[in-house]
Amino acid sequence: MGSILGNRVARLEDPRLLTVGGTYVEDVVLPDAAWLTYVRSSLAHARIIGVDVSGAKTAPGVLAVLTGDDLAELGLAPASNPAFPEGMRRPFVARDVVRFVGEAVVAIVAEDRACGSDAADLVVVDYEPLPVVIDPEAALRDEHLIFPDVGTNVVQRFTSGSRADFGGCEVVVEERIVNQRLTAAPIEPRSAAAYWTDDGRLVHYAACQGAHPTRDLLATVYGLEPSQVQVVVPDVGGGFGAKSRTFPDELALGFYARAAGRPVRWTESRSENMVAMVHGRGQLQHARLGGTRDGRITAYQLDVVQDAGAYPVLGARLPVMTMLMTTGAYDIANAGFGGVSVVTNAVSTTAYRGAGRPEAAVAIERMVDRFAAEIGMDPADVRRRNLVAPFADRYTSGVGTTYDVGDYPEALERVLRAADYDALRNEQARLRAAGGPVALGIGIATYVEITAGVRGDREFGGVELLDGGRIRVTSGSTPTGQGHDTTWAMIVADRTGVALEHVEVVHGDTDRVPRGGLTVSSRSVQLGGAAVAEACDTLVERARGAAAELLEASVADVVLDRAAGRFHVTGAPARAVGWADLVAADRAALSAEADHLPAMPTFPFGAHVAVVEVDTETGRVDLRRIVALDDAGRILNPLVAEGQVHGGIAQGAAQALLEAVRYDEEGQPLTTNFVDYPVISATELPSLELVHMATPTFVNQLGAKGIGESGTIGAIPAVYNAVIDALCHLGIRHLVTPLTPERVWAALATVR
Repeated sequence: MGSILGNRVARLEDPRLLTVGGTYVEDVVLPDAAWLTYVRSSLAHARIIGVDVSGAKTAPGVLAVLTGDDLAELGLAPASNPAFPEGMRRPFVARDVVRFVGEAVVAIVAEDRACGSDAADLVVVDYEPLPVVIDPEAALRDEHLIFPDVGTNVVQRFTSGSRADFGGCEVVVEERIVNQRLTAAPIEPRSAAAYWTDDGRLVHYAACQGAHPTRDLLATVYGLEPSQVQVVVPDVGGGFGAKSRTFPDELALGFYARAAGRPVRWTESRSENMVAMVHGRGQLQHARLGGTRDGRITAYQLDVVQDAGAYPVLGARLPVMTMLMTTGAYDIANAGFGGVSVVTNAVSTTAYRGAGRPEAAVAIERMVDRFAAEIGMDPADVRRRNLVAPFADRYTSGVGTTYDVGDYPEALERVLRAADYDALRNEQARLRAAGGPVALGIGIATYVEITAGVRGDREFGGVELLDGGRIRVTSGSTPTGQGHDTTWAMIVADRTGVALEHVEVVHGDTDRVPRGGLTVSSRSVQLGGAAVAEACDTLVERARGAAAELLEASVADVVLDRAAGRFHVTGAPARAVGWADLVAADRAALSAEADHLPAMPTFPFGAHVAVVEVDTETGRVDLRRIVALDDAGRILNPLVAEGQVHGGIAQGAAQALLEAVRYDEEGQPLTTNFVDYPVISATELPSLELVHMATPTFVNQLGAKGIGESGTIGAIPAVYNAVIDALCHLGIRHLVTPLTPERVWAALATVR
């Protein structure tokens, strides 16, 4: 029997999730638990003149009513990054000023959700409105300061060094590109619960993307040692980056539990989630690309303004990721990047599926198509002329980013063949000649992205032999639906020969797992999986020693038959011992741990083709086909990987066509539910056509790269380009996403 890795193994998690159901934070039984309700600001920017909580304090079932002054002892929430201005740190509950609609102003702890909601209606807050800044480009002008003591709205500036030189270009094209704000819309909104034990430990249940980072934040907030905090992450109903950091309204639960003298729990309503949970994207781009009339790109400059929202967190740093991937899969030595992040009177922005890399792909891929249209060349041919040649050991881009391995031309050709690109162009020409109302559009996108890109980032994995020859694997990587239980069990089974059903997977509990990081940046398999593999290798070596004693042989002569899960002397398989036989021999020694620290990030890549039909009379866009190649190195389980790609493509298509968080000029959110914010569904998606290609990396022993974000990164520009391609013969060269029927119809009206 060969390796189990690479097989389409059904997810081990799914029978439980689809029958008895998962165990989410709301399902955790906490006797005598109280409920937290927030009163949130109704204004985007205002001075708090007064807060009247007298009615709420006497309302039925209310245990405590707390304002920002009551939480003053907690100080400000920990800074997300030491490079951010100290004066931009966020309070746990607003004290003097509110800076976005949805900011917490009063916390109410009550017997249950209904009592808390009723009491919240009795709170009266007196506001003095202040100037509102929603547009990040307006914020950059510093005409109205959101933090006057800081003296600027600028959080951070970024540059790749020198700017691109366009002096020798025969053709130059420029565009303003908008990566609109998006909400992650997880099926489970933010949810948490906390209580204090009799010996002074804080126990915190969280629906988050990393138990240990949340533990460390809580320890900082409450002045505790990490060992005095236990964080438990049960099943999580989606994260997509929005749950990668634990925010002040959740971090304060321990304070409320102490004030109430009992456990306190909190789960957002959907409307609360829409206005108060961090958003993604929010990046404005000014792109300029130049080259020769025969299709060679010779210069590219990308300048971005990042909307950080009211309080800078990870979103304010995302231009770094965009900068790293400025030139994408193209060989453009003359390239430059400049960026700035600014605060605005809106919800903070953070990582959202792809986190800065989709933004880079959207910019370069739109500009390649824009350049192709300008010189009258097929966009596929422009790409062929400019893609980086295949490389097996590192390539350094025009902005200094070093990629691991890649074959971008082959990815493009495979996806074009799978889509039957020439036939699509012929069909498009036929439809245009017929002059009907339906326009066919074909969009191409190539991409390369960085995964596990945080320098010094490592992940923990441990394995332990249990009674009966079972193995327990512990991982510091906290899943939010990615299928870690299945993948880790497959790695253990592959390395040890133990059956999948005899592998127990533990994660998401800081008392059971010694350390761990965030499940972000498509890092899980290449860091967490590699750590598990390394721990298994150590366990096998230790087990060989125990087996040698039982076999009365030299350790050097003992081998593991992985197919059978048994140890024997080389050349003498008839006499063998299994894992169960080793338990009694030396159980204490039969465990192992590993912390995997990669030498460099990995760089998944791929190419997508999208086909759309646009009704030129109504502006309606129908996504007819997506053909996608996403090369993430060695795939451990194609079924799990394809699930990630499917979800990623859906989110990418949604950004291109449907989704956008919107505010009015006064900072009032206009998208507060799923009526106003249309989350994409199967109705808007075709069956996806996936093309296989695997280029293993040398960065880890598994040969694996990240897969969680690839589909999104390829899909956004492919669908975007397809819609513009459908309309270019009518005189439309560029539009701003999302490409809703209204926006497409309005653009068509201007060229008729």
